[in-house]
Amino acid sequence: MKEYIEQNKDRFFEELFSILRIPSVSAKPEHKGDMRRCAQRLVELLLEAGADEACVSESAGNPVVFGRKTVDPAARTVLVYGHYDVQPAEPFEKWNSDPFEPEIHDGAIWCRGANDDKGQLFMHIKAFEFLLRTGQLRHNVKFMFEGEEEIGSPSLPGWIKAHRSELKADVCLVSDTTMISEKVPSINCGMRGLAYLQVDVTGPNKDLHSGHYGGAVANPIQVLCEMISTLIDADGRVTVPGFYDDVVNLSRADRRMLAKAPFDMKEYKEFLGVRALRGEKGYTPLERTGIRPCLDVCGIWGGYTGVGAKTVLPSEAHAKISMRLVPNQDSATITRLFKKHFEKLAPKCVKVNVTPCEGGDGFLIPISSDAYKAASRAIAEVYGIEPVPSRGGGSIAVLAEVQKILGIDPLLMGFGLERDTIHSPNESYLLRQFFGGMESIAKFYQYYN
Repeated sequence: MKEYIEQNKDRFFEELFSILRIPSVSAKPEHKGDMRRCAQRLVELLLEAGADEACVSESAGNPVVFGRKTVDPAARTVLVYGHYDVQPAEPFEKWNSDPFEPEIHDGAIWCRGANDDKGQLFMHIKAFEFLLRTGQLRHNVKFMFEGEEEIGSPSLPGWIKAHRSELKADVCLVSDTTMISEKVPSINCGMRGLAYLQVDVTGPNKDLHSGHYGGAVANPIQVLCEMISTLIDADGRVTVPGFYDDVVNLSRADRRMLAKAPFDMKEYKEFLGVRALRGEKGYTPLERTGIRPCLDVCGIWGGYTGVGAKTVLPSEAHAKISMRLVPNQDSATITRLFKKHFEKLAPKCVKVNVTPCEGGDGFLIPISSDAYKAASRAIAEVYGIEPVPSRGGGSIAVLAEVQKILGIDPLLMGFGLERDTIHSPNESYLLRQFFGGMESIAKFYQYYN
């Protein structure tokens, strides 16, 4: 495929940029029109690549792009999943360029969505195009691109159930994850689930003068901080009762297998700009982000935060809390346990409300499957080294639903790198990973028998 990429790369960039320029931010209602515009453009790209059919299919939320190519009804079918929605670009002032005007420099594409997930999704369209136009496509291919992954995929499970018969496949192929590094390619064999909530703490019925009332009335920000500080103990363990009840502890053999992935502590800390790491006692950094659950405060606010001073004792304080879950932990159960515990922590001087925002379960896939072996062989051929199995610390909550509803395993062939800073300013995607991903995907079809 190298020659095909070289001959067509200018066209590839033009096509990819046409979707990168669309600010398809699912978290913001004002971008509703952009979601549909991006979905329609993907339909055009699928048809131009050679799909028999492609359409914008309605869901309870943002539309789903569905396409397919039938080569032989008796052949194996690959369902390609991706998402066309992106994270908000804020803070804009930290971008070195317009987040929705793609640029190529320093060997990378720079833009919101360059990696997550438009760039990686686009690789599948082009690998499919290459196989079809060169007469090498032996599989039936279906495409399912959603517009709500970044907000927890609330509508997709219902859409999948409604279209179950159309989505029948042998494997769900996904590129929405990262590799350990260019030198150490990897394939994720599992991802964590998610329980995401907002907590609101209310004290007095209005903001108060901090001189007149400070010291006599509970400050909701201080109370919230005190409550949050009790959620993790000195050993880095979450204190919510029942939180670990369903966590499966890996065997020593499994931990040794995962430990084969190289890890440079010094390089890791330097990349993050920290002097020391922190986490659950008894586990390595890779284990803490792959096989263990955790709790983090993702945002906290209240009171006056503008320029200068405003001597106010605030009426309210708020926080966003994320719990990453491992397979076997149920997101709804963990949400319920957290809500019960956090409400119990509240002193009488404040009122507490806990609102679930997003959730989904984690999953595991077998590394003995034909699909995994085909992906491993393909990546080894492109990168010159056999990829190692790894566990993803992030969440693609809907993939657990794909397993349950369609009865097929997801295969995570991700080509992003940590240096791509997805979800942050100055997101980018290395060209060699972009092209290497196309080659690897094309070879996957070659070896998936």
